[in-house]
Amino acid sequence: MKNHIIVISIGVFGLGFPFQQTQGFDELDPVYKVFRSNNAEATLIVASADGKIEKVFNQERSLIRFSPASTFKILNTLIALKLTPISSAESLFKWDGKVRQNLAWNKNHTLNSAFKVSCVWCYQSIAREIGVSKYAEELNAAAYGNRHVSAPVDLFWLNGVVKISASEQIDFLRRLVNNTLPYKLSDTQVLKEIMLVDKNSDYALYAKSGWTGPELETGWYVGYIETSNDTFVFAMNMRMSAAKQAPLRKKLVIESLQALKLI
Repeated sequence: MKNHIIVISIGVFGLGFPFQQTQGFDELDPVYKVFRSNNAEATLIVASADGKIEKVFNQERSLIRFSPASTFKILNTLIALKLTPISSAESLFKWDGKVRQNLAWNKNHTLNSAFKVSCVWCYQSIAREIGVSKYAEELNAAAYGNRHVSAPVDLFWLNGVVKISASEQIDFLRRLVNNTLPYKLSDTQVLKEIMLVDKNSDYALYAKSGWTGPELETGWYVGYIETSNDTFVFAMNMRMSAAKQAPLRKKLVIESLQALKLI
């Protein structure tokens, strides 16, 4: 893996963190050290919401498309709010009584809790209601990844049919933050409400994780962070072959944001 950090723009990054148009940071670079110390085969992009600043770790990987896995729930939530009876964070999914391996899924869920625990059956029920043709229209309208949809409609974001790169995730997230996606502002606000992960006096973190499972070996952590000075979007994906690696996704992002002095 080529462990490069490419800086796209020239300016001031975050809280007075200066950078220049540079390639090939050595092992003393703080973000490089985060990934090296965690032995992660990964990429990370952190970018300002206005598009003027973008910092990339492992640019080569950042351009490769992977299955979005549960990070597709970000767009899927907007689609559900537009095309189904789901209307708020408290909209209800009734459990069908089938016991699934993830114990957190074995109960009724609201849209908020389904998003938080990444409830697959909840969003699969949405998918079956929407159908392939409507999804194709929505992915085209949102310019999401390769825009591919095919049957079975309740698996296409998990089995490698639709794919998206970290760079494309950044573009999508930037449009989300700037409210320029083709969805109602009220629906976007519901999504942002359920994306909130952490909030304190210094920042608010909005994010979604994802994992394709061991077959496709891709883990994700994407979202945005609001500070008193600015809003930054981020997208990280990594090679992830086992569930035990799950905590590393958020860890890599948080440690990188700290290394960049954003939090």
